[in-house]
Amino acid sequence: MEIPSKYNALSVEKKWYDYWMQHNYFHSTPDEREPYTIVIPPPNVTGILHMGHMLNNTIQDVLIRRARLLGKNACWVPGTDHASIATEAKVVAKLKEQGIDKNELTREEFLKHAWDWTHEYGGVILEQLKKLGCSCDWDRTKFTMDDDMSEAVIKVFVDLYNKGLIYRGYRMVNWDPEAKTTLSDEEVEYVEKQGKLYYVNYKIEGSDDTLTIATTRPETILGDSAICINPEDPRHQNLKGKKAIVPICNRVIPIIEDDYVDVEFGTGCLKVTPAHDENDKVLGDKHNLEVIDIFNEDATLNSYGMHYEGKDRFAVRKSIVKELQELGHIEKIEDYNNRVGISERTKAIIEPRLSDQWFLKMEDLAKPALDAVLTNGEVKLFPKKFENTYRHWMENIRDWNISRQLLWGQQIPAYYYGDGKEDFVVAETIEDAVKLAQEKTSNSELQASDLKQETDALDTWFSSWLWPMSVFDGIRNPENEDIKYYYPTNDLVTGPDILFFWVARMIIAGYEYKDQRPFENVYLTGLVRDKQRRKMSKSLGNSPDALKLIEEYGADGVRVGLLLSSAAGNDLLFDEALCQQGKGLGNKVWSAFYLTTLWEVSDKIEQPQSSKIGLEWYEAKFQKVLVEIEDHFSKYRLSDALMAIYKLIFDDFCGWLLEIVKPAYGEPIDAITYNKLIALFEDNLKIMHPFMPFITEEIWQTMKSRTPEEALIIAKWPAQKEANEALIAQFDFASEVISGIRNIRKQKNIAFKDAIGFSVVNNEKAEPSFDEVIAKMGNLSSFDYVNEPVDGALTFRVKSNEYFIPMEGSIDVEAEVKKLTEELNYTEGFLKSVQKKLSNERFVNNAPEQVVASEKKKEADALAKIETIKASLASLN
Repeated sequence: MEIPSKYNALSVEKKWYDYWMQHNYFHSTPDEREPYTIVIPPPNVTGILHMGHMLNNTIQDVLIRRARLLGKNACWVPGTDHASIATEAKVVAKLKEQGIDKNELTREEFLKHAWDWTHEYGGVILEQLKKLGCSCDWDRTKFTMDDDMSEAVIKVFVDLYNKGLIYRGYRMVNWDPEAKTTLSDEEVEYVEKQGKLYYVNYKIEGSDDTLTIATTRPETILGDSAICINPEDPRHQNLKGKKAIVPICNRVIPIIEDDYVDVEFGTGCLKVTPAHDENDKVLGDKHNLEVIDIFNEDATLNSYGMHYEGKDRFAVRKSIVKELQELGHIEKIEDYNNRVGISERTKAIIEPRLSDQWFLKMEDLAKPALDAVLTNGEVKLFPKKFENTYRHWMENIRDWNISRQLLWGQQIPAYYYGDGKEDFVVAETIEDAVKLAQEKTSNSELQASDLKQETDALDTWFSSWLWPMSVFDGIRNPENEDIKYYYPTNDLVTGPDILFFWVARMIIAGYEYKDQRPFENVYLTGLVRDKQRRKMSKSLGNSPDALKLIEEYGADGVRVGLLLSSAAGNDLLFDEALCQQGKGLGNKVWSAFYLTTLWEVSDKIEQPQSSKIGLEWYEAKFQKVLVEIEDHFSKYRLSDALMAIYKLIFDDFCGWLLEIVKPAYGEPIDAITYNKLIALFEDNLKIMHPFMPFITEEIWQTMKSRTPEEALIIAKWPAQKEANEALIAQFDFASEVISGIRNIRKQKNIAFKDAIGFSVVNNEKAEPSFDEVIAKMGNLSSFDYVNEPVDGALTFRVKSNEYFIPMEGSIDVEAEVKKLTEELNYTEGFLKSVQKKLSNERFVNNAPEQVVASEKKKEADALAKIETIKASLASLN
């Protein structure tokens, strides 16, 4: 087979992915091996691959591939989330394009459109993950709306309701007027917005006097139920017991007293709108005020809005301010920075709204999950800094609003048989509901047609909090073989932005339903940002096309590029140059492999000492780095693990070892060296494979004919042995000597083909182990140990050892003396400036310790350099 001199990722990657799929390497079934399990953070079913997905899934694939190589039964479960709000919005938009109004469809008709959409666009992202090399067990792919997954969700809802943990309540909720649904507190983001503070005058009933309120939302005055003052505020004692008149609608409202009012804010008079502010609702309940809701579900005004009915809230704000000004009710308007809640999904500004919703009591449920992370360490967060965030959320947890006014999702299994608020039953099936309703009403004549199911759907997170259990059918069949073998899972890789949304809730569910943690370790990635530290987003246009990156740099190159600067929990500053660097590593390794294919191998020649010791050194270095890699993996420092592998292979293997063992041009390589080199190359491929799966499998399979049982993906991770540290240290010393020789060759323009003499005064008592390597790498005609400096030679030092290269008239002595003298003068001047700084007690006492240490190092380096230059000058005189 002819092996190409250059690597072509496009021609290789599909070939090997198909090969892995064909031989079922990704699939897992329970057996006697130790399981290693990851469940994918399910992306939105209609999503497409972006940089965050690329980073997150590359990390998971690195972990899962390494687990396979370690001999574990690796199972990575993929799947998608039905994403109620996002998907329903897309379906509604598509229907609108077709001239169809969602509100004119029955639930069944809308769901048919939603499923059609899901079948057309769903799962695209999973196909894209395959191009990245993700080795998921695709046979286990789950979707949160699959029948079995939905059954599990409904089963849990019924169970929690029966335990008294789910209740229906009329509460102030966060309303998304774009998605037309309520949101949980965690789905609301808060942003600073530049707004206005409007000072509005209200007339006092029965007089010409007025009071002034300050508001950022003048449109809500049409829903005012009272004006509140602090009873201790001396400015407003005259208002006690009186009534005010709401401008425009002229409704008469009471002036109430409550110490809730902050006398320092605004005017000290507070308008109370119980339907549109949570704190106002508390005041309204306390003082038995009327609740006037002025908004429709899309945040247009209803009939309470009078002549503004049907108009959008923000359009009304402008118009109502103008009308108030014309009527003389605006005293002044000020600029005002306001903290505004927006929907995490649609980015619409949230409206507080009173509504009947379903809630899950969280306080008691959260306790085991709090202890698991912060007390007994059963679940570990990487990096540890996120424990404080976790603590804050969990200790301040509020009841979870789990109902959504959406059609796409699991329909809440509550069935109403009457008009009263308590006239409902909760059951897994309509048949069970009928029985419960008959018992509750003592009416055996009730039938399914008499019941009406709750129209709300469950929050999407109420599905995904069961994910580590439900993907193994652990809710419906808690004793099945899969759940007993794979649960609890090992690692979870996700973003810190869903630490509470998803991670904390999964931990809660795990302890409630399995009395066990759902996973042991949580690796929290950072956000992917551009070079200007901006979060990558479509709106900014700073997010590259993930698939185009793979086309240009290969999946291996992109994976390396993403991981090179991706420390756990820290944001990744993405730069395409990193992908080029990853591609460069692949090209370097391919070139190394190609070089080995050009050599003729002979078992008739002896192994050179230089090759023997070089191979021994690299084996020792490999073992030392292997320990480092294992340590990095144990701490989830994948970027550091990759960098250690990068340096080992790029510098030590390709840069040093190949040069040490490479035969002379046109000469064969001895079989002992070649076989050992290939064995070490194979070990390199094993530790590279999790990060660069495609090129490593290609080289592995091209090196020699292999059976499917011998594929790299299921090979054995290199065994750890004790590293020969002394040998590594000796090579490090020898490599400095070789660098010194190369520097002189470069400075004096001495071609490598020209052999040169070499002498050393071995003050360091350095071992001669690598003398043969030094001689080969420096192309030395002789290598002598001497007791005195050699006259008429160029010199350099490594520690206290002095090395001499006789020039024998091949250089212009006069020019060399001049050059060295100039260099000596410059270095002596530099030394004086450093020593002057170090003699300044004020500098030494006040400068940071590392700054002083740096200056002392400069002094030592300059002294050593001066000594070397003087020795060179002495040898030339």
